[in-house]
Formats: sequence, C-alpha cells, structure tokens
Amino acid sequence: MLTSIRGLFAATALAGAALVATPAMAQEEDTSGFSVSGNAAVVTDYRFRGVSLSGGDAAIQGGIDVAHDSGFYIGTWGSSIEGGLYGSTEIDIYGGWSGDVTEGLAIDVGLLYYYYPGGVGGLDLDYFEPYASLSTTLGPVDATVGVAYAWSQDSLGSDDNLYIYTDFGVAIPETPISLSAHLGYTDGVLAPPFLAGTLDDSGLDWSIGASATVLGALSVGVSYVGVEGPSINGFTDDAIVGTLSVEF
Repeated sequence: MLTSIRGLFAATALAGAALVATPAMAQEEDTSGFSVSGNAAVVTDYRFRGVSLSGGDAAIQGGIDVAHDSGFYIGTWGSSIEGGLYGSTEIDIYGGWSGDVTEGLAIDVGLLYYYYPGGVGGLDLDYFEPYASLSTTLGPVDATVGVAYAWSQDSLGSDDNLYIYTDFGVAIPETPISLSAHLGYTDGVLAPPFLAGTLDDSGLDWSIGASATVLGALSVGVSYVGVEGPSINGFTDDAIVGTLSVEF
C-alpha cells in the first residue's frame, strides 16, 4: 500500500529501497481494524523526481502511517532539505484509499500536501497534489504506473504541474536482494530542465537501483539517478545515491 506516494517522492533517493521507502510496511494491528507503520532513513542525497533537494548532501527522512482495513489511510513523511527560501525541512501530509479493483490489479488514490515550515519571509511555498496509481504483477515483476497533478497555485507561480511515472521491482529468488527501475515524465513548472534555468518545461527522470535486507527490518540500497536538461552539480546532475533505512 502507498506505493504511489513513495513513487511520487522518489526517484528521490533509492528507486527500489526508497520506493522510493514505501511508508506502509511493518504494521502493528489492533482489533479496531487500524494498523500503524513507520519508517526512517538516511540517504546520501534527497532526490525528488531526479532533482536534488538537499544540495547533493545527505538527508534524514522518516514517516508514519495509519491505515484501516477498509483501505483508507493517512500519513506524514518528512525530510531535511537544503531549500534556500524553502528552509531546511519538508513535511508531506497525505491521505487516500488503496485496494484491489479486480484480481491482480490494485489502485491507490489520494491527496498530498507539501509543507515547508521553515520557509523564509512568509512566502507561500506549500502546495497540494492529488495522485493516483495502478499496480499489478507481470510474472515475477511488480509494476506500477501513476500520475500526480498539482493544479495552478500561488506557490507554483500560478502554474500547474503534471507528473507521470512507472516503477518496476523484482526480488531475486533465495536472496535478500531486490532490483528496481523508475521512469518519470514532468510537464510543468517542476520539470527538471525548467528548474535548471531553461525555458523547457518538460523532461524525464529515471533511476535504477538495488536494495537488500541486511538485519531484520534494516535495509541498505544504492541507485543511479538521472534527469534530462542541464547538469548542475548537486541539483540536476546524475548521482549515485545510497540509502540506509529501517521499518517499524
């Protein structure tokens, strides 16, 4: 559950282990039908759709989710950033519903709110983004295709942004290793080439990665992340990103 959310955040750090760090994993259940899960991670670079939001430096991340047997969920996830006017912290708050629409096909729909509590000068930097994804299996491969759309908002310069992505993951039999791949396309104000200073408001991001469970709920991973457009060091350059994460 919630694979769409991590797919949105990541091609962020680790296309597989950070899958992008799917928040609803290890869960504690009670008789009310609710379950609680959490995650924490250290990444060598916080990549959001291929673009570094930590200035090419390491970031600390973590989140918690509450889900119900009906499929409804709410959660929050945060990361340290090096965001200039955006401050030093990003907090994402989301809620939605996920479940099977037919045998072998799951849907996840919801609304995500990006909140920057350390923003400078009282600027309106926060924005909303609805999302939806479909997930299935293709033989041994887990496959997801998703979309997110941020409508025109003041914090986006009165512009909008469309993001379409697909993720693939496969576990290597009889090993703790999983492989993953991600491809995303942005059309709008958050496109990597536009953020890098060009007039092109569309572009691709991609990543390939591997992760392994090394000790109980502890995982390590590595991924190669890239984007279209000018290569700016610590921002839109290709990068190898490492992740150390734990689920609880």
